Amino acid sequence: VVHFPFFCPSFAHKAFGNQWDIHPPHHHRHWAQICRGNPTNKIRGCDKYGCGAYGADRHSGKGKHVGVDVICADGATVYAPFSGQLSGPIKFFHNGNAIDDGTRLMFPDFPSSPLSQGFCVKLVCIHPIRYHGTIQRGQELGRMLPMQKVFPGIVSHIHVENCDRSDPTPLLKPGKKKKKVLFVPPFPQQDQHWAAVCAGNPTNEIRGCDRYGCGYYGAPRRSGKGKHTGVDVICADGATVYAPFAGQLSGPIKFFHNGNAIDDGIQIKGPGFCVKLLCIHPIKYNGFIGKGQVLGKMLPMQRVFPGITSHIHVENCDHSDPTSYLQRGKGQ
Repeated sequence: VVHFPFFCPSFAHKAFGNQWDIHPPHHHRHWAQICRGNPTNKIRGCDKYGCGAYGADRHSGKGKHVGVDVICADGATVYAPFSGQLSGPIKFFHNGNAIDDGTRLMFPDFPSSPLSQGFCVKLVCIHPIRYHGTIQRGQELGRMLPMQKVFPGIVSHIHVENCDRSDPTPLLKPGKKKKKVLFVPPFPQQDQHWAAVCAGNPTNEIRGCDRYGCGYYGAPRRSGKGKHTGVDVICADGATVYAPFAGQLSGPIKFFHNGNAIDDGIQIKGPGFCVKLLCIHPIKYNGFIGKGQVLGKMLPMQRVFPGITSHIHVENCDHSDPTSYLQRGKGQ
């Protein structure tokens, strides 16, 4: 608006580094249309309040403009410029005025630069439909707030700022040939089959039977506690564990509740899927993860059940059978 001296917090989840989905995400070099009525993401020029270009002087003496102002009529529909993870709200004015709202959009969890495969951007002076969760490129994000109530006569706009304060202008130009917003599948694309869950088991082979029981779905439990409501994917103690699909993490999940060496796990919830993975130690318990990204490591099951076929317990949140999603085929 008049000045935006944002300070973007660090997203230094170094444990993940730049590990990417084994199926590359469907991402675009240029962002989608952000505001309805502005198909080319035209940037605000100059008015009595200042200029909307990146690096423009701020009249208040607070340095340069560290974002760009994308023209957007008050009340207009706002769209997501790329697929990503939402976090907010973002307040700038902190005075409860009519435009003090916004959100952050990230892809992936730790973008190193907006000119690489990762993006992280703040969109301010909008009211999003929601502040958390995933959203697709071109999907409705919210609406433009009534800027004229706060700055009468200004060219109403969305303040768009890269989290690293680099210039987003090149990414905002979708090109003249684009006549409509493109809707693409969520990143990474959720296919019918899940990725390999454990290093060394590329086909998600399920544990057979041993002296402790059987690993297939519906197997009887010797303790008289009914049927097995998940499947046991073979995984050597200490092996790397991967996310079977893209989604939101939540945990920890404890099953034994006795502090033994394997009493840890995580839940992943994504478009169309929700699963619990037990007897693993995840790198983190919250946040977004891509399909095939490193999730954590297999815990030492042999310490608790000597001689068992070590495995990850994989259980759908609704207790349905996940077997068909795990069968990727020997040729893959």
